[in-house]
Amino acid sequence: MSDETKHQTASDQRFSSKFPSAYTILFLLIVLVAALTWVIPAGQYERIMSETVGREIAVAGTYRTVEPNPQGFVDIMLAPIAGFYNPDSYQAGAIDVALFVLLLGGFLGVVNATGAIDTGIRAAMRKLQGREIWMIPILMALFAAGGTTYGMAEETLAFYAILIPVVIAAGYDAVTGVAIILIGAGVGVLGSTINPFATVIASNAAGVPFTEGIVLRFVLLLGGLAICTAYVMRYARRVKADPGASIVAKQLDEHRRIFLQDRSDTGKAADVLTGNQKIVLLIFALSFLVMIWGVSSQGWWMARMGALFFGSAILVGIVARMGEKALTGHFVDGARDLLGVALIIGLARGIVVVMEQGLIADTILHSAEQSLGGLHKLAFINLMMWIEVGMSFLVPSTSGLAVLSMPILAPLSDFAGVSRDLVVTAYQAASGLVNLITPTSAVVIGGLAIGRVSYDRWIAFIWPLLIVLTVFVMAVLSIGAVL
Repeated sequence: MSDETKHQTASDQRFSSKFPSAYTILFLLIVLVAALTWVIPAGQYERIMSETVGREIAVAGTYRTVEPNPQGFVDIMLAPIAGFYNPDSYQAGAIDVALFVLLLGGFLGVVNATGAIDTGIRAAMRKLQGREIWMIPILMALFAAGGTTYGMAEETLAFYAILIPVVIAAGYDAVTGVAIILIGAGVGVLGSTINPFATVIASNAAGVPFTEGIVLRFVLLLGGLAICTAYVMRYARRVKADPGASIVAKQLDEHRRIFLQDRSDTGKAADVLTGNQKIVLLIFALSFLVMIWGVSSQGWWMARMGALFFGSAILVGIVARMGEKALTGHFVDGARDLLGVALIIGLARGIVVVMEQGLIADTILHSAEQSLGGLHKLAFINLMMWIEVGMSFLVPSTSGLAVLSMPILAPLSDFAGVSRDLVVTAYQAASGLVNLITPTSAVVIGGLAIGRVSYDRWIAFIWPLLIVLTVFVMAVLSIGAVL
């Protein structure tokens, strides 16, 4: 082992958190959910195919207990694999997301090898000249727009490796970069307006047009974005004024080494982009614009996005005049950097697999159905939100939770005098809150892994914001219930 490798290993150990790694947390959650399948009675609702929703939905009032299927040691061991694909039917699970992450890593590895990003960052920071703080509201608004319109989630994983070096070079920390992306897109999903994976599916499942309640959702979107932007900007200013105030203060030097790849040639000459580097940056930017266009208007998903970045990596290699061995070497090295993220994605999905195979999801839903009967409208809508919060930890997928819960819970609002569109709003707000922190979400755990921010440090950063957002959401829902 070289002296440099020894130094890096010792540094990683010194700065590593005592909190368990994301792998351990997720595996322990798999064990916990498996244990619950031995305690919680198994049950199922009858399901019918809905042409409106495009999938099977649960039928209210049809819950029945079924033969239990408790998950044992073998099921626990298979869960991480089943998170990627069903080992019996070979149906894909999270394997597409994991492959996308690896292909994205390869693309970033090739681009980074050209030096274009490093040089571009230094040049951009020199031109901003103290106005760097304004990139926070601009970028958070852009990510929120993606969240509210098409449920931007997994797609954000592509942006962490781009943005975090920028914010670190501007004098902030990795947490600031993670927050801009994760909270920006997350508050957009929380205040979804036309998001097909949340608002549209949930409204269809609830039997109401998705345009009903859109005004209240705009209130959630704009109010939530203002709260979150102010919170992140306040934190960023504090870190820039005093780096010791950073949530990850002990890792600042390590993060600079990882993300900025500090060199001695930091003079003006290193801030000048060559012609080839400018073309590389153009390809880099166009790749992400094409990805956004494809997802938002052409129905693209992980396979086509992965193919886009694979082709872009080859194009960058040609423009930079890399040889075949250099191109493939940099691509493999970049994919290797994100291998841990790909594994985390499978573990996160494995939790949901165990819960589904253990037949306890419908039992939890049935308990919620029973607890909401006969409540006043204010109590009803707020309890509805908290029930959806609890279910969101078990079902982090917004569309999956909509299909699971809305056909059962939305009709209960008729008896409480609450409009069904408000129940849809409560569902998406609850899901949006939870998906800022849930360790069962590949978006959360994957983003933190790319940003080298441990889960406990993220919770330490975001919990005050979560309290403010929760109070804000409950206030908006309560107003909507009485109007």
